Amino acid sequence: MIQRIIFGSALVCFALIAQAAPAPEKPAIVELDRIVAIVNDDVITSTQLDSYLKNIKKQLQQRNTKLPPHDILQRQSLERLIQERIQLQLAKKQGIRIDDETINTVINNISKQNRLSMKQFREVLKRDGYEFSEFRENIRTEFTIAQLQKKLVESRINISEQEVENYLAQQKTANNAQTQYHLAHILIALPEAATPEQIKQTRAKAQDVLNKVRSVADFKQTAVAVSDGQHALKGGDLGLLEAGQVPSIFDGVVDKLEINQISDLIRSASGFHIIKLLGKKENKQQHIVQQTMARHILIKTDQITSDAQAQQQLQRLLERINSGDDFAKLSQASSDDKASAANGGSLGWSSPGMLVPEFQEVMDKLAPGEISRPFKSRFGWHIVQVISRRQHDDTEQFNRGKAHKYLKERKLNEDRQNWLRRLRDESFVEYQLNR
Repeated sequence: MIQRIIFGSALVCFALIAQAAPAPEKPAIVELDRIVAIVNDDVITSTQLDSYLKNIKKQLQQRNTKLPPHDILQRQSLERLIQERIQLQLAKKQGIRIDDETINTVINNISKQNRLSMKQFREVLKRDGYEFSEFRENIRTEFTIAQLQKKLVESRINISEQEVENYLAQQKTANNAQTQYHLAHILIALPEAATPEQIKQTRAKAQDVLNKVRSVADFKQTAVAVSDGQHALKGGDLGLLEAGQVPSIFDGVVDKLEINQISDLIRSASGFHIIKLLGKKENKQQHIVQQTMARHILIKTDQITSDAQAQQQLQRLLERINSGDDFAKLSQASSDDKASAANGGSLGWSSPGMLVPEFQEVMDKLAPGEISRPFKSRFGWHIVQVISRRQHDDTEQFNRGKAHKYLKERKLNEDRQNWLRRLRDESFVEYQLNR
């Protein structure tokens, strides 16, 4: 009986409160962060996809690229996220990790290049709609993938001197050797070990895309929507390339295109390519650099000679030089760099980039005849004297270096595309976007 009275009183009390108080609002429906794709033993969520898609839209708008329909851009963004996730998984297995100190250094450098303090840099990111923490993780992702590709793809690429010689000889006879090309690109990719039927279907799809971009479709928008190339989400824009940087599969095609003309289908092992010439310009080949003739004295540090002792020893040598002693003789007698000491400390004529940065920085601030104070590099402690400077035509050596770089870039781009395709084919991916 007591229990029933108490229970009944509670019901009456609740009824009175309900009558006196306004009706409660319906609870907000909280949508769970659903899975849009399973990638091996990991997942991609709708929140991650939405964030990625938002950034892609901002980048395309900044490039004045017309956005394709939302569902198409969403699908392309998801494909890029899947590719990114697969590489991050492999990087983890390979033990590749980018620490916070490296990320901090990169971000500081970016802010300095833009002449912004860190506070100003954060404010700019916030104004543009980017969370600083998200920006940091994007940098970490880019560096991680770059290190992975360097380890598994780039490290296997070798360029022989004969390849460089052949390239330079070809460039001398080519009419387009001094031309730079601004290209946009669409790739309709073939699967690994494609069957004749798959090749036929892919060719038909590529031909349909070609017909559209030659008639009414916007090339950049179409690249964003359908291209399997690495620059798809940049509207297929490859940027301004010198003749030697143009992928070898486009040789004999690019130089025949008029500005805004679109090529026929170009077949490669990766699939079917379409390129558009956005612009071109002539590039002067002569390369003039300022060279420096300098000499130095090096004192290395070890278990016997400390930093302080090396610095003091060089200070005494500097005082003797300023008092009239011969720099060359003191270098021969005291320098730990035996190769240059034999020539009185002379380093010969050096071009920018030949010497380590910490040495170059000190040397560049000296006037001819001036001697530095003792300073430290990765090799030990130095004093350096600039003897003379000159303007030097470095075109031949510059072109050799450029040839080596371009040949490596060509091989890297081709190998990376094939590597990414194999990596994708070997991975388990299940789409749940429309479920």
